[in-house]
Amino acid sequence: MAAALLLAGCTSLAPPYEAPAMPVSQRYAESAEVDNAQASDMAWRDYFTDPALQAVIAEALAHNRDLRLATLRVAEARAAYGIQRADELPSVGASAGMARIGLPDNLGAGLPPSVAAMVPGTLTSYSATIGISSWELDLWGRVRNLSDAALRQYFAAGWAQQGATVSLVAQTANAWLALQETDERLALAQRALDNRAEALRIFGRRVDVGATSRLDLTQVRMLHQQAKALVAQLEQQRATQQHALDLIVGVPTPLAAGHLPAVDALRPLPAGLPSDLLVRRPDVQAAEQQLRAAHAQIGAARAAFLPRIALTAMAGSANSELGELFGSGTGGWLFQPSISVPLFTAGKLQNNLNLAEVRRDAAVVQYEQAIQGAFRDVSDALATQAGLTQQVQVLDDMLATQVERARLSRLRYDNGAARFLEVLDAERDLLATAQQLTQTRRALLSSRVALYAALGGGADPSPVSMNPSATP
Repeated sequence: MAAALLLAGCTSLAPPYEAPAMPVSQRYAESAEVDNAQASDMAWRDYFTDPALQAVIAEALAHNRDLRLATLRVAEARAAYGIQRADELPSVGASAGMARIGLPDNLGAGLPPSVAAMVPGTLTSYSATIGISSWELDLWGRVRNLSDAALRQYFAAGWAQQGATVSLVAQTANAWLALQETDERLALAQRALDNRAEALRIFGRRVDVGATSRLDLTQVRMLHQQAKALVAQLEQQRATQQHALDLIVGVPTPLAAGHLPAVDALRPLPAGLPSDLLVRRPDVQAAEQQLRAAHAQIGAARAAFLPRIALTAMAGSANSELGELFGSGTGGWLFQPSISVPLFTAGKLQNNLNLAEVRRDAAVVQYEQAIQGAFRDVSDALATQAGLTQQVQVLDDMLATQVERARLSRLRYDNGAARFLEVLDAERDLLATAQQLTQTRRALLSSRVALYAALGGGADPSPVSMNPSATP
């Protein structure tokens, strides 16, 4: 009862936690849109709806080594919290033993013969005890603050795992989109190569019958060689991108040739307000948990200056005969309270407190950096998305213009109104514009992936239990 009353009066010397002010603007410059829908409320399967992409992301979540390592770190932090939390409760142990001592023969020398005859050659003792060993009464909250710090580290590891999950989903989606872009560009280049191979055959026949000049044939051959070089370049690029995707996923994922999804396959997301990032971004949440852990460490360092009270208690029985170990008159007990007061530590305790305070200040800076980084990620994604949307519209119009230009230049050449150099330039520009449009479409889709990840999308907002009383 006394121990319970003492524990009820325990206090904590940790400084009260106050979240630092946000070191960023209250709104994004690129978007004033506010909506209740948030990316973090949307599971990745709801945002990435392409079945092929969903299959690749599922494989990555199952086999990626970085995510597996993050999961193991959560388990490590959970076990460390369980170890630290055990110090809050008394450790009760039981033991049983037997001791046998051989006595020297001359131990009875000088004693009366009747007494010497009673001295045995060996002494045997049996014992059984149960007790509490050195349980600290946490009057100043030292043990409780250490336990709270370990709990916050566990929460931080859980948020880091969620951040790794969001990052992996985004990396996999971007790698898949890059592969689809290369496939689409390769198909365009292969189609151009086939057309130019046919044109080369036709112009060869024309030269043979004297219907055209060898200069025109040389220019057609140059177009053919340019397309052939582009096909070889894109085939090499696709192979390296496949290797990169395999590394991210963790297992080989050979994909058949495909094409980019429509631009509206990944719909734009409302950015909301920067303050939403405090609860939506896993890295910001992890940094806040690290800051709370640093506050708890200060409380433990302050409590180290004060007296420490520990209790040791034991009860059991001992006898020279095993069969009578628990007989009458064999019981015994021990109650041993102790108090230790630091008198001289050569500045160790003060420096330990200084270290805890410096680490708290560093955790504040890291928390602010996490907020600033999150703000920049969202702002960059919004700006990139807005710019690329306009570029795709312009390139769509340019492609239509280039198609018409190539048709007219071919018609003028067939009618003798233009040299083949005009056709050469038109064909080259048409292929370049088609390639550029494909690249820009992929970049726009990637910017939407980046915004989805920057807003904290794709994972459960509660990766670990936030109940401090839950025992791991």
